[in-house]
Amino acid sequence: MKSIKIFTLKVTYQSILIVIFTFLMTSLVVISNINISSLKMNNSIGILSGEKLFLQFFKSENHSFFPDMDKPILTISKMTNLAFQIGTAIKPTDARTFLGNEIPGLRMYDTEIVVAGEGTNLTNLPYESAPPNEVLLNERKASEESIKENQTTADNKPITNPQHKSVFIYHTHSWESYLPVLKDATNPNDAISSDERANVIGLGDRLARNLMSKGIGVDHDKTNMTQELLKKGWKSTQAYTESREIVEAAAAKNNELKYFIDIHRDSARKQITTKTINGVNYARLYFVIGRENKNYLANLEMAKALNSELEKKYPGVSRGVFLKSYKDGNGVYNQDISNKAMLLEIGGVDNNLNELHNTIDVFSDILADYYWKSNDSKAVNGNG
Repeated sequence: MKSIKIFTLKVTYQSILIVIFTFLMTSLVVISNINISSLKMNNSIGILSGEKLFLQFFKSENHSFFPDMDKPILTISKMTNLAFQIGTAIKPTDARTFLGNEIPGLRMYDTEIVVAGEGTNLTNLPYESAPPNEVLLNERKASEESIKENQTTADNKPITNPQHKSVFIYHTHSWESYLPVLKDATNPNDAISSDERANVIGLGDRLARNLMSKGIGVDHDKTNMTQELLKKGWKSTQAYTESREIVEAAAAKNNELKYFIDIHRDSARKQITTKTINGVNYARLYFVIGRENKNYLANLEMAKALNSELEKKYPGVSRGVFLKSYKDGNGVYNQDISNKAMLLEIGGVDNNLNELHNTIDVFSDILADYYWKSNDSKAVNGNG
């Protein structure tokens, strides 16, 4: 009985201290006139697990609920950390929040590392930068020799596309290409081409064929975005406006489309974008999820699930999962159109077709497994 009283007093004192501390921090924010944006608030409360917090509330009412849940969520350390982040907009584990107001332009790099792949840290975050139109006009021709080296008889084998299409593949930056498959291209800025055999459209085509061979219907858009932008007199920075029209038209035409995959190429160099696993070279990939839309949590969970399976079977092939806001990118990436949308960056300017194809093939297997497991789950629950 005495121990129960001591425990009750301890909990009461802790609760009072938390309330007092929160009140003091709130007062400090009001007096200091600190501007707390919704984005800052969202970043801060990320230290608390919403699901576990909900379960904690249940357990507080009846301790017979979730007996295995012995670690409290609302600890003093977490509440203190939360109050500190909200009050100061500083996240102790992120150096950018300390220096963002002091170094011009640093706040632009607001990318959040949700899952860090091998070697991924704040020094090598992916940065989105569309080339000026004059660079787009200086596109390179494909290297016929390199293309022939990587062609197989299976590449031209007819594949039946299932009647019901549920995957939509497209390319907002269709011009993004790779130096090893271009003629006389050596500078990273030269990795631009409208030849579908040498740019990201070719990767989309291989992904589509792989999925179709596994019984998954695919709609692959191969729009030459360079031409479309030039027709309208638009800059390359307006590419997402153009691709949005494409995505919306596809979704309106076919309401069975659920998976929307925008394939890109990163600008990083080979030492970052290449991984050797069991003697086989792969072009590393990563997932980008835009946080400025209603579906970002669902899309994020799918990206994390796919990334997890990739890392289990091919450790190091993924550079991770990233969240981007409007500050350092488009922020939406057409992902509000579905809760199964993603932006997939495959390889860098130095990767060759063999490395790229190896990665596309393993990603196809992972995505197909995820797709069929999701469909089986829906069928079991009567939603198929």
